[in-house]
Amino acid sequence: QVQLVESGGGLVQPGGSLRLSCAASGTISSIASMGWYRQAPEKQRELVAAMFTGGTINYADSVKGRFTISRDNAKNTVYLQMNSLKPEDTAVYYCNAGLRVTPWSRISTYWGQGTQVTVSS
Repeated sequence: QVQLVESGGGLVQPGGSLRLSCAASGTISSIASMGWYRQAPEKQRELVAAMFTGGTINYADSVKGRFTISRDNAKNTVYLQMNSLKPEDTAVYYCNAGLRVTPWSRISTYWGQGTQVTVSS
């Protein structure tokens, strides 16, 4: 079994910063991608940032220049540094990973349980 465990959410004032962490554990052969999505009330889940093996990084236009994704491969952990937070960043943030559990298995997608980020004064 594979688990993604997130931490770091909370309440922050506009203009503040938060750092999210997500650690993948369990039977993992290789990780193709790790990233973050978010879902605000009554809105669809959307990509925030993702890193792919080989170095490709994608950011949502709304977070470019404010959020930074990084990864510690040795710890199977992905981070999201969020600066200059805005009220519209308020959402549940979900960790996502595409990985193989054996060298010959297909890439499967896994999700964390979500962590709430609230930006409010």
